[in-house]
Amino acid sequence: MSMAFKFNERNLDGVLIVDALNLAFRWKHQGRTDFREQYVETVKSLANSYHCGTVLITADWGSSSYRKNISPEYKQNRKDKYAEQTEEEKQAFADFFEEYEETLELLSEEYKVFRFQGVEADDLAAHLVKQKELYKLNNIWLVSSDRDWDLLIQEGVSRFSYVTRKEVTIDNWSEHYNVTPEEYISFKCLTGDKGDNVPGINGIGPKRAEQLIRDYGDAMTIYDNVPIAGNYKYIQELNANAEVLLKNYELMDLITYCDDAIGKDNISEIKERMV
Repeated sequence: MSMAFKFNERNLDGVLIVDALNLAFRWKHQGRTDFREQYVETVKSLANSYHCGTVLITADWGSSSYRKNISPEYKQNRKDKYAEQTEEEKQAFADFFEEYEETLELLSEEYKVFRFQGVEADDLAAHLVKQKELYKLNNIWLVSSDRDWDLLIQEGVSRFSYVTRKEVTIDNWSEHYNVTPEEYISFKCLTGDKGDNVPGINGIGPKRAEQLIRDYGDAMTIYDNVPIAGNYKYIQELNANAEVLLKNYELMDLITYCDDAIGKDNISEIKERMV
């Protein structure tokens, strides 16, 4: 965490954007259902340590309706896993979410909490980053262990993970990835996202994705070059299923599609509260 402190000492007007449910799972994994006060203190501590004058809470409210329309199987794996739980485990989840709801209420007394039905925190954070000049947000800190949020990293936007106690910034990006920040979305389109039940191209893992990006460029350029010559099975899979790349762009390119995922009415409400 020392690296994070050094970074923030240079940025006294920081903005903290919190992935609310993601941070709450820190206590869920400990079996805690009495964490609301500690949660708020954690947010205050982060804001104080990083000299953030603005704290914005982004919260999921169910799965993304936008993504469900594109892919009905989106995050279905999570529902299937929940269905397999024992009654005791389901009750533990219910107790956790009851405390989480109380935590959001407590947070809303001091901070702006953004939450809309069928909208995910990822898209809310992406919108705030996308409109950072309009909203006058400088030196943004994203608090999440979700590596999807690395799609938002750019100059002045960094991510801190409470799980790893590390940060990802534009300056140390190469310590975490073998593709550039601009290429990261192409990497994800090729490899998919198992956690969200978004399949990539069969047979293409990180190494092959990196090589394809080096050889052909971004995922859209790879799509334009299909069919690609080669007898390897993964190349044949790519040639036969190239449309997966287009679908995955719509599912995972947060900056491009966040406003579509949030919806016009909700965007208007955000702007009213932020401007």
